[in-house]
Amino acid sequence: MNKERCPWCGTDPLYVHYHDTVWGRPERDDQALFEKLCLDGQQAGLSWITILRKQESYRAAYDGFDAERIIQYGDEKIAELLSDPGVIRNRLKVHSIIKNARGYLDIRENEGSFSDFLWSFVDGSPIQNRWASMSEVPVSTVESEAMSKALKRRGFTFVGPTIVYAFMQATGMVNDHLIHCPQHQACQKLAD
Repeated sequence: MNKERCPWCGTDPLYVHYHDTVWGRPERDDQALFEKLCLDGQQAGLSWITILRKQESYRAAYDGFDAERIIQYGDEKIAELLSDPGVIRNRLKVHSIIKNARGYLDIRENEGSFSDFLWSFVDGSPIQNRWASMSEVPVSTVESEAMSKALKRRGFTFVGPTIVYAFMQATGMVNDHLIHCPQHQACQKLAD
């Protein structure tokens, strides 16, 4: 069998590295999951590589995605973010990260763990898909629709079912590496 990477990552070295070392690997750290969910929301209407190239700028601009600090942002900080070329300068997206920080803290306070809350939508274990081509991979699922609704009820924005499914793929809640991709088996082993 031909062991080629999933075609979506192309040949860009940053994208290939992301595909080979991050995408599809089970992530269970609250902070890392919060950051990734925020970044996936920033992708709306853009390509993921655009956000991936700005990831370090986002970390600097948003205080390492420290939710306690983010919820304190006032008009001055928002104006600073809206003029920062290192992030997407869209008012709705800037406010989204602040709203999501509030929702994240609410979930941690009331559920004990953001990770456990999110992983509950896949019963705590990655869904192992076996796709042969990209045309088989869905853009949303029953699980992503349920997670999207639950996050919206907690005040999150930019968390529609498609964004949430991309988040679930990236954080290893589902293994959507194609079966011929060497990372499919690698992610499957990490889930065991």
